[in-house]
Amino acid sequence: MLQTKTRTILRSLWHYRGFMLGSVRREFQARYRNSMLGAAWMVLNPLAMIVVYTVIFSQLMHARLPNASSQFGYGIYLCAGLLTWGFFTETVSRLQNVFLENGNLIKKLNFPRICLPVITVMNAGLNFSIIFGLFLGFLLISGNFPGWVFLGVLPLLLIQVLFSIGLGIVLGVLNVFFRDIGQLFGIVLQFWFWFTPIVYTVSTLPESVQVLLKLNPMTALMVAYQGIFVSGVWPQWSALWAVTLLSVALCVFGMLLFRRHAGEMVDEL
Repeated sequence: MLQTKTRTILRSLWHYRGFMLGSVRREFQARYRNSMLGAAWMVLNPLAMIVVYTVIFSQLMHARLPNASSQFGYGIYLCAGLLTWGFFTETVSRLQNVFLENGNLIKKLNFPRICLPVITVMNAGLNFSIIFGLFLGFLLISGNFPGWVFLGVLPLLLIQVLFSIGLGIVLGVLNVFFRDIGQLFGIVLQFWFWFTPIVYTVSTLPESVQVLLKLNPMTALMVAYQGIFVSGVWPQWSALWAVTLLSVALCVFGMLLFRRHAGEMVDEL
């Protein structure tokens, strides 16, 4: 039964691939249509951020990681966490509002509603790919590229995207019926950020706090990203089983919740 529904969804997405790609292109063009530099801002903004984190934090402030061999160690540590965290928050935040923001489109056009979350993820992925590509360029130029270990990022991103989609769709459906969900999750994200080892290392915390930190599904992903880019080591795959299973479960639950309340959402919107 689940396999049949999955095949139906995939066929619908493939049939409407032109609509989704066109939507991504239109949003990208509209974002910088009236600016003098246009799409160049997609490069300048993240480039400035990377320079600030790597030069100011690692050079001027002389911030160091305990075992980092590179002078840019802390800056790379920050970027590895902040860039992937930004991808996560952008995806989930946009997904939680995707049905509200496209209410008129949902009511006027007949198309698979699941296209909207996919378009949102594609837009967030496009933004992330640009800034992440600049980060990789910096690693190559500075001689800090991790080598073949970099391939370990791909399954990590897959797990993160699944987790973001599952959580985002659940929040998106609930937000249609309970509008406080979006406001509440914004507050949760602020606490979630500081409960995730992005600007600090797990080893600097007391053991009792480290135990609590492991309950955070994003902790294992962040530690794996940072291990790849800072230390050049493969992720500990055994530590990622919990977040992987949670991601798959959230995706399944999100899809079931979406299919069950799709009709009610149209009436509510």
